[in-house]
Amino acid sequence: MRTTYAVLGAGGWGTAVAIHLAKRPEHTVRLWAHTKSSADALRDHRENLHQLPGVTIPETIAIHDDPSEATRDADTWIIAIPTVYLRATLAPFTALAKPNLRAVSLTKGIEADTFLRPTEILSELLPGCTTAVLSGPSHAEEMARGMPTSVVVASRDAEFAVDTQRAFGTDRFRVYTNLDVRGVEIAAALKNVIGIAAGLGDGLGFGDNAKSALLTRGIVEMTRFGVALGADPATFAGLAGIGDLITTCFSKHGRNRRVGERLAKGDTLAEILSGPQVAEGVTTARSIEQRRVQMDLDLPIMSGVYAVLYEKKSPLLAVQDLMSRRMRGEDACEGVS
Repeated sequence: MRTTYAVLGAGGWGTAVAIHLAKRPEHTVRLWAHTKSSADALRDHRENLHQLPGVTIPETIAIHDDPSEATRDADTWIIAIPTVYLRATLAPFTALAKPNLRAVSLTKGIEADTFLRPTEILSELLPGCTTAVLSGPSHAEEMARGMPTSVVVASRDAEFAVDTQRAFGTDRFRVYTNLDVRGVEIAAALKNVIGIAAGLGDGLGFGDNAKSALLTRGIVEMTRFGVALGADPATFAGLAGIGDLITTCFSKHGRNRRVGERLAKGDTLAEILSGPQVAEGVTTARSIEQRRVQMDLDLPIMSGVYAVLYEKKSPLLAVQDLMSRRMRGEDACEGVS
């Protein structure tokens, strides 16, 4: 059965997913770019020159900047728009949604002020839409080139999760299903904050010992926060949690890790954020700190990242404060059960 997908967002990940879906002959794929100039460049070069150089966009993928053309007769929308822009960018699409629409979110973040997750924003803007989230360790630069990748798709609609698993799954792209949408989205957002912390360590010249400790204690904080909001702790031990955290903290492609590294080397946050790519962890760190204070949770790593980003605390002092905290016993499950 032929299925039509509208991929909304022509950044690296949106482009990579469009290319991936178009490999199936039964898929019709359209890619929407936010501006005419971006759409024209993608059509002219059949390549995302800035984010996926060297990867060809098949001629079978129609590229549009007009929302109605991009979504015409589409069965499923694939949302690849950063959280900070999600609500405003989707505004022109709300009147185009048909009653039985399905939407898969690729977005990893938390909306500032409202603290809404991406699928919650979609449900608010597209009433009646069935939603899912696709997440995990999946850099576009590798996935678009056919390197083995494994992810998880979560939806409260089990049938939609399985349908998405089948549509995306290949011998190079393995997809697992999950019903814990809240946990998958919280893990996807929080790992970016820990990724900034990893970059701070890299910029300060720390080694493997420090980063391994950071990941170990970071996943405890992520789990503690998620469980406090009703997520399943097991989700954080999976691909959306520890899996994505490892990739984010070690990969040369990681935007959030790069933010931390540049900060530690002396660049200002304004200079770093002037680039074209969005590092979701920067705004997520502020949202998490606000909610942490309200809920009285102990999240020292994420609080330290917030202090570096928004209170101009020196990265070295933030690390020293972490290392000099009161000695205690290790209990990986403390505060998460």
